[in-house]
Amino acid sequence: MDGILAVWKPAGWTSHDVVAKVRGITKVKRIGHTGTLDPAVTGVLPLCIGRATRVVEYVQERPKSYEAVMQFGLATDTEDLTGNVTKELPSVELSESEIRRVLASFIGEIEQVPPMYSAVRVDGKRLYELAREGQVIERKTRKVTIYSLDLLDMQLDQPHPTIRFSVECSKGTYIRTLCVDIGQALGVPAVMAQLTRTMSGGFSKEQCLTLDQIAELHAAGELEGKLTPSDVALDHFPRATVSMENVQRAFQGKRIYLNALLEHEAFGPNSIIRVYGVDDSFVGLFQQDEESATLKAVKVFTKTGE
Repeated sequence: MDGILAVWKPAGWTSHDVVAKVRGITKVKRIGHTGTLDPAVTGVLPLCIGRATRVVEYVQERPKSYEAVMQFGLATDTEDLTGNVTKELPSVELSESEIRRVLASFIGEIEQVPPMYSAVRVDGKRLYELAREGQVIERKTRKVTIYSLDLLDMQLDQPHPTIRFSVECSKGTYIRTLCVDIGQALGVPAVMAQLTRTMSGGFSKEQCLTLDQIAELHAAGELEGKLTPSDVALDHFPRATVSMENVQRAFQGKRIYLNALLEHEAFGPNSIIRVYGVDDSFVGLFQQDEESATLKAVKVFTKTGE
């Protein structure tokens, strides 16, 4: 069983719980997820199964989309409603215009400080482990990109107003921290109240299966037909086609000369490229080497093995 399975992660489960459950259903050991979701968060969790585990790093690099609810007037040590309240205002007054103005200011490349309750490693220890010990340490800022940020709904006529928004962002973006930073830009404390991941690795909610559906499909012998081939999830890389002779060269560990490409989509210097044989078989991922005018192998997939 090889391919990518888009799972709808339920609330209360860790990403590792979901992997363990699918391992138990399918009896396949080689399964990896493409980006951790906190237990309280629901949403799209693509699992790479079998040989598809070799492309996890490329699938998880793709942009992700979320729908979030944030609440103003509160601050917690976890930056969401699961934590201890560290600050609370009796009431907050905000206008739609100032909220829209601040949301627009976050579109583009921004800097974030990873929250203490996160899996980021500092000196070999995860931040959440230090946080549970009562430690708060200095963290380096990280650059992330917000591609879009849209206001979906507002509840401003209450002591602690809430808004709901959708966001498309780069890998490594903390939506909890985004909520806190939006609040700071508005001059009030804020926390993330709810989060759903609506797209990850190019997969949407509509393409996901629940754990119950996965169990039913596997019992009926139909689950394998629901897997997405690895190369489909890599379609953000340009495609090139080579002769079957060059396919064999690739399988032998040899480079492919750029002038041997029969067809190819536009690509730039040092680009990673999906290479296919003329029979439409996926050969693997290759990277352009300008100096030698060749493509060197990054990940090669054969029909019978790795």
